[in-house]
Amino acid sequence: MRTSSGPFDRGHTEDLMTFLAASPTPYHAVASAAERLEKAGFRQVEETEAWDGTTGGKYVLRGGAIIAWYVPENASAHTPFRIVGAHTDSPNLRVKPQPDAGAHGWRQVAVEIYGGPLLNSWLDRDLGLAGRLSLRDGTSRLVNIDRPLLRVPQLAIHMDRSVHSEGLKLDKQKHMQPIWGLGDDIDEGDLIRFLEDETGLGEDDVTGWDLMTYAIEPPAFLGRDRELVAGPRMDNLLSVHSATAALAAVAAQEELPYIPVLAAFDHEENGSQSDTGADGPLLGSVLERSVFARGGSYEDRARAFAGTVCLSSDTGHAVHPNYAERHDPTHHPRANGGPILKVNVNNRYATDGSGRAVFAAACERAGVPFQSFVSNNAMPCGTTIGPITAARHGIKTVDIGVAILSMHSVRELCGADDPYLLANALVAFLES
Repeated sequence: MRTSSGPFDRGHTEDLMTFLAASPTPYHAVASAAERLEKAGFRQVEETEAWDGTTGGKYVLRGGAIIAWYVPENASAHTPFRIVGAHTDSPNLRVKPQPDAGAHGWRQVAVEIYGGPLLNSWLDRDLGLAGRLSLRDGTSRLVNIDRPLLRVPQLAIHMDRSVHSEGLKLDKQKHMQPIWGLGDDIDEGDLIRFLEDETGLGEDDVTGWDLMTYAIEPPAFLGRDRELVAGPRMDNLLSVHSATAALAAVAAQEELPYIPVLAAFDHEENGSQSDTGADGPLLGSVLERSVFARGGSYEDRARAFAGTVCLSSDTGHAVHPNYAERHDPTHHPRANGGPILKVNVNNRYATDGSGRAVFAAACERAGVPFQSFVSNNAMPCGTTIGPITAARHGIKTVDIGVAILSMHSVRELCGADDPYLLANALVAFLES
C-alpha cells in the first residue's frame, strides 16, 4: 500500500464505497456531499437570499450541482480561489415523460439513453430506480428504490448465433427498454403511482420527475490482496467524494492563502450546457457574490479571478492489459500509481506547463506520486469540464484524475489506494 503525508488512508476508500452506494443519482450525490460538509461546520445559503461577508464554510445546492467554499479569517475581498471541479452525473438509462410501456405480456418502463454508456454492461443486471420527484406544492422529494426492480434482458444465444462472429449489436430504442413485471395492458400512470406509494405520497402528488436506473450491486474490494475496487459511478463521484473530503479537511484552519472551493456540476456527460452544468453561470455567480458579499468591487473580483487556479478532477484511462495498443506507447498510467495529470495540446484538456507545475508542487507537498496521461495520436481524445471552466471564467485550469478501467460501464474499476492519494493531493493544493 502506498502512503502519503496527508490526512487520508485506506479508510478514505472505504468511505468512498459508502458514498457511491448512497449516491445513485446526481441529486443524491450532492445531498450526500452536503451532509458531510454540514458535519464539518458548513451551512447552506440560498441563492434567492442576500449573502453576508461572514467567514466559515458555505454551500449552494442547485439540482444535481453543489458549490461549496470556505472563507478563512484572513481572507480579503480580492483573495484568490483554489477550486476543485468535478461532475456528479454518470451515463445511464433515464425514464421518459410517458414511462409506462410493454408488449407481448411484459410490463416495461420507457427509458432514454443518457450520455455514452457501455450499453452491454446494462444487460441482465438487477436495476433499482432513483431520482427526484417534483410535487404539486412546488417542493421536491428524493426517491430511491434500492432493490431488484427492473432488468434489461439479453437475447439468448440460440436466437442470435451471429453474436460471436459479428459482435453484439444493440439498438438504443428497441433493445434497452427494461422489464418490471407482467401484464397485457399498458396502465398509464402506473410507475408514478408506484413511486408515490413507495414514498408515502398521495395519489397525483407528483407532477414531474427526473428518474434513472442503476445497478444495485454494492461496491466491493476486488483481487487476491483487495488492492482494487469495483463499483458504480466512479466517473465521476470518486472525484466528488475526494474533493468534499479535502475541502472539509482544510476548513479546520483559520488562516489560508486562498479560499478553497468545491464545484461539482451536473450534465458533464452530455456537454455541460445547463443551469447546473460547468458551461452555465453557476460557478461564476457564486464566486462573484462571495467577493461582493465581503465588500469587494469589480476590481477585487478581477484580481481574485486572476490569481485563481482550478483542478478539474475527472477519471481517466489506466492502461488496459488486453488493449495496450490503444494507449500512447510512452504513457501507461497504472492503478495505484497515484493521480494522473491529463494533457492534450488541442485543449481537450486544459493543462499546460505552468499548470503541471502547480499540480506537481501539491503532490510533492503531500508525498503523493503522480502520472501523466495523453491519448494515442490515432484516437480522438475525450474532454472534461476543464477547458469549459478555463474559457468561461478566464481562470487557470489543470486537468487531473484517477486512472480507471471500464469507464462508462455500470461497474468501473480503480486501484484501492488511488482515491486517498488523490484526496491528499487535493488537500495540499487547497491549502498551499
